[in-house]
Amino acid sequence: MKTIVSIIVPCFNQAQYLDECLQSVLDQTFQDWECIIVNDGSPDNTKEIAQEWIAKDSRFKYISIANSGVCNARNVGIQSAKGEFILPLDADDKIGEEYVELAVKKFGDDIGVTLVYCKAKKFGDVDEDWILKDFSLKELAISNMIFCSALFKRNDWERTGGYDVNMVSGLEDWEFWIGLLKGNSKVVKLDKVGFYYRIKENSRQQNWEQTFSTDLIKYINIKHVDFFVQQFGTFNELIFQNRHFKQQDFRLLTNKIKALKVFFHAFFGINYFK
Repeated sequence: MKTIVSIIVPCFNQAQYLDECLQSVLDQTFQDWECIIVNDGSPDNTKEIAQEWIAKDSRFKYISIANSGVCNARNVGIQSAKGEFILPLDADDKIGEEYVELAVKKFGDDIGVTLVYCKAKKFGDVDEDWILKDFSLKELAISNMIFCSALFKRNDWERTGGYDVNMVSGLEDWEFWIGLLKGNSKVVKLDKVGFYYRIKENSRQQNWEQTFSTDLIKYINIKHVDFFVQQFGTFNELIFQNRHFKQQDFRLLTNKIKALKVFFHAFFGINYFK
């Protein structure tokens, strides 16, 4: 059987969720996949659970590395992958049964597609739709709206240099999508829920938000300065626009004050805003 899609599952202290994650992989209607579980130096029973899944289906594979963060774990998994397409999947999340099949079909329908993702839901401590902004490069320059589990080509991962191992504190998906999609790219969002994002009290995102540092933003801005300039213009242009807007606001405020003076004097005989 030819391997077309490689699903990469890094795991660190998430063994309790791994069965549910891997079951969602096994349930895929698309069959030509491999799933590489990367044990990122996890002190729990990730190895034992992974071995149980390998015994069930040989398409599951296992790699163990010293703890080095999710970016390196994904890169290690992708380096050993045989598939033409890559789908990262965190060990505490899961995917819908048709997600891979529908995503692969989009690539087949249009060779110009760079990335395919889908609608998403939150589960675990909450049960609700995950409403994200519609994709555009302009919006991507402001914030990320694509979760980690999107399908892309392995050769595009090679072109970007892979996930940046310097992004150990968060925002690694946003940085990777910028590197992947800047320039000529086409993104397709499936009109179907295919990704389920687990919400829990000690989620990595929540922990990161509590210790947020602007250093990550600065790093991304510097690394992808060409992208941000393309979307927003040069720094000089931004300064000029900012000054222009301030001048417009001042003129508008002056006109409003004049109008209020006339209003209060005409109807109440009061001279406000002297």
